Amino acid sequence: MRLDLHVHSTRSPDSRLAIEQAVDRLGPAGLQGLALTDHNTIAGHRRLGELAERYSMYRLVPGVEVSTREGHLLVYGVTELPPIRAPLAETVDWVRAHNGVSVLAHPLRWAHGVGQSLMERTGVDGIEGINGHNGETANARAELVAARRQLAVTGGSDAHIVGGVGRAYTEFPEDARSVEELLEALRRGSTTAGGRSLRTGERVRLAIGTALRRASRGFGPI
Repeated sequence: MRLDLHVHSTRSPDSRLAIEQAVDRLGPAGLQGLALTDHNTIAGHRRLGELAERYSMYRLVPGVEVSTREGHLLVYGVTELPPIRAPLAETVDWVRAHNGVSVLAHPLRWAHGVGQSLMERTGVDGIEGINGHNGETANARAELVAARRQLAVTGGSDAHIVGGVGRAYTEFPEDARSVEELLEALRRGSTTAGGRSLRTGERVRLAIGTALRRASRGFGPI
């Protein structure tokens, strides 16, 4: 079971990817599902649920990428929006109290990722070990910490356009079929990550595109 656990739709201010486009991309990308992780909103969850009923062959996981004071946090399996821009530790506690799963998003990214110290000690369920928009060094260090801490390691494309879906993915045990079973596999730490990191030229192009998008929204934070 391969799922892309980090996908943004047009509900995110920096994404041009419709949820329907992302789902249509799953088959060609060799995936069995995805998680919708828009920035600081669960507005797409209703549409995701409708698509899950229509495309029963896929596992579509409701999620959100939350901005905390120290960096971004991926949250899965919650029906309410976690607190925004609260301390990371408080947000992780909130997620656990609401039976969700918390995963550090793209650690060590200079703008929105937590640093090494927090990655080593924050009480999350997992760490994103392969982010499709991170470089190889940051991803390798994240995978190493996840292994050392015996946490779930995840992979996600961080897709904002249709061609990005599936660039990175999370592999689940074959017996994890329902959304709840997938979440439980994350809690147990029985996942692996696959996919590609960004090469140097790709990172330069991404940085330019990100700067242009930030300028278009008045350099507002995400």
